[in-house]
Amino acid sequence: MAELSRQCLAATGRLPSAVAEGLVRVDALTHVPSVLREIGLDPVAVLAVAGIDPTLFEDPENEIAIDSLGRLFAHAVAASGCGHVGLLVGERTEPVDLGLVGRLAQHAPDVGTALREFSAHVHLRDRGAVVPLLVANGIAMLGYEVYQPGVEAGDQICDASMAIGRNIMQGLCGSAWRPLEVQLAHRRPRDVLPFQRVFDARLRFDADRNALVFAAEWLDLQPKNADGKCFRELSDEVAAVESMTAGDLIGDLRRMLRVVLLTGKGSVEEVADRLAIHRRTLNRRLRARGTSLHQLVEQARFEVSRQLVENTRMPLTDIAMALGYADASAFTRAFRRWTGRTPSAWRTGRSVGRVANARAADGASPCPEAAEPRRVAHGGSG
Repeated sequence: MAELSRQCLAATGRLPSAVAEGLVRVDALTHVPSVLREIGLDPVAVLAVAGIDPTLFEDPENEIAIDSLGRLFAHAVAASGCGHVGLLVGERTEPVDLGLVGRLAQHAPDVGTALREFSAHVHLRDRGAVVPLLVANGIAMLGYEVYQPGVEAGDQICDASMAIGRNIMQGLCGSAWRPLEVQLAHRRPRDVLPFQRVFDARLRFDADRNALVFAAEWLDLQPKNADGKCFRELSDEVAAVESMTAGDLIGDLRRMLRVVLLTGKGSVEEVADRLAIHRRTLNRRLRARGTSLHQLVEQARFEVSRQLVENTRMPLTDIAMALGYADASAFTRAFRRWTGRTPSAWRTGRSVGRVANARAADGASPCPEAAEPRRVAHGGSG
């Protein structure tokens, strides 16, 4: 209880500011340098190649652009041959590392409230992804989906987040908690043992989403270390930060649209209502920013499509169904309109790049965690 009191008191000092659109607080990523060393890389060199200040991860209050984080993971995977860098980072992150929103979840009266509060306020520390909680037919799904467009190595970011989600659940429910299934929206890696070790559950790769699947009855459990007084104080602090947060209209819409496309619940027409803006007012504000709700919907559909086409082996028919298209032909027409190429051609082109990267890393072990650090040649950030 003394430790909980310290956590609660630590949150009653200076209020943290919310991150800006496209940024992520590094509190959950402070283990990046140590993981890079473990897989045989020189952190300073890898961070330099990715265009990141090597001191960034020394202060958990610092922020990083999510596309820079993706570029970092992509460089680390290519240089080391380790295909689960994100997983290694995520498994080391504890709920207390997640700042104010993480502490709020820890002290919630039950697991369901904890996850709903975390989902509702995660944008205060992560403006690159959404954390949906879906409950139906006695099954709950806790997910993580990147909505920022064009983020490289999004699969690594999501792997890290799924491992963090696992730690959140065990922190709330105890070490006995296990997911029924872990769904990952990327191809099956060459080495699945690290995933089996971390999740200790049935794994489903090539899924249409990233999610921890578990029995909904866990949501009623009261966390043993929850403190009602702390929860009330932290709720007030979160509300204060929310009240001082300047919204980003386009970012907020992208976040909401990602959830709508993921869940199939609600409609695009309801997005204005969720923002408490009249539809006409919303359209006028978007026109002033050189876009429209229709354009944002198309961009959101393309981003989800791109992620599933590039990162998974899902049949195009299944992708079309997941995105609400009538059939694969309608999806193919839309994808060609967005890119000038069919989804099959796009997937083939990306696969060629992955094969080239894999061949370049053939001299390395799948994950040289015991190797001596080696420097990475400086070059472009591509």
